[in-house]
Amino acid sequence: METTRLSSKGQVVIPKSVRVHCKLEPGDEFSVEETDEGILLKPLSTFVGTELDQVFGCLAFSGRPRTLEEMEAGIRKRAEQFRARR
Repeated sequence: METTRLSSKGQVVIPKSVRVHCKLEPGDEFSVEETDEGILLKPLSTFVGTELDQVFGCLAFSGRPRTLEEMEAGIRKRAEQFRARR
């Protein structure tokens, strides 16, 4: 078991062996949870950056193409549903 300490700024250094094993990189973000046993850090999942040409057309679609107005209406509807849940 490795140990670390809390700095005066509230920072904790994760030991290198743990960072390497968990493939953690500078800038990674974590959720912080209080548990009965202490503090639990969970890395937040990150997406690998992609370019549009790498993913364009990767999802199959059957049906007629939607108009810009139909797409905007669908976005508006989902935004309203999202706001209603908050």
